[in-house]
Amino acid sequence: MFKLLNVFLTFPDDLTIDIAGPIDTFIDWLGDTFRVFLDGFVVFFTFLLDAVQNFLFFVPWWVYIVLLFIAVYKLYRLSTAFVLSTLLLLIMLLGFWDGTVYTLTIILVSVLISFVIGLPTGILMAKAPTAEKILKPILDMMQTLPSFVYLIPALMLFNTFGRVPAVVATFIYAVPPLIRLTYLGIKNVDESIVEAGESFGSTSMQMLYKIQLPQALSTIAAGVNQTTMMAVAMVVITSLIGARGVGRDVLRAVQQLNVGDGFAAGFAIVFLAIILDRLLQGIAQKLDMTAQGDEL
Repeated sequence: MFKLLNVFLTFPDDLTIDIAGPIDTFIDWLGDTFRVFLDGFVVFFTFLLDAVQNFLFFVPWWVYIVLLFIAVYKLYRLSTAFVLSTLLLLIMLLGFWDGTVYTLTIILVSVLISFVIGLPTGILMAKAPTAEKILKPILDMMQTLPSFVYLIPALMLFNTFGRVPAVVATFIYAVPPLIRLTYLGIKNVDESIVEAGESFGSTSMQMLYKIQLPQALSTIAAGVNQTTMMAVAMVVITSLIGARGVGRDVLRAVQQLNVGDGFAAGFAIVFLAIILDRLLQGIAQKLDMTAQGDEL
């Protein structure tokens, strides 16, 4: 009698399903089967990361402040340019400029990969209903999984710590908004504009490159902005797998219970996020104004 009641009160262990074993086996199979390709991937992206990082270090620190001031002044106004330039100077004054360059390198390369893969994927979703049905639940899952989960397959597949698995994990975590907004931007193009293109005999490729993509540029730019912000959000997490940057300073401060250093590094990340967000939002607004001007 008590055993029967126990079955209803406690879930039976015999009914549990083991999915960890098959997933581990699948990841091991991928690593063994595509080892040459994965090693080549590591070599290529190490070269790319080194090239971007060396270029960022090659440019003098004050040039970044001047360029940021000019760009923000063109996008917004003088006061905004002064504020964002001051935030960049504060990052340097706090002693996190080198770490910021390491972090920015991972962010830039991750966003570049997201753009190269996310843009055509979003176009495919907009053009092919079957692809839309397949990819939407996959994107939902990618945006729902905890960000820490992406670190595990990246480490196991590439069999290394550091920047390359950090870039892969950041890309997987950050690419869904770009895919979704590219899809929405193309699907939401004014039907009258599409009909006008069709009446002039435009082919599907001409329709895409000359009408739909230009009209969707502001939405795509907003997708790049969201992808960049999600990449920034992965900064601290990727430090767990050996990625250098400001995130590692935050992690070290947490491990050593050093409150002051933790807040200082956190402020540096926040300042960087604000600068990138304002820049990309300004570009998206300019593109939107341009698109509206073209419609008129």
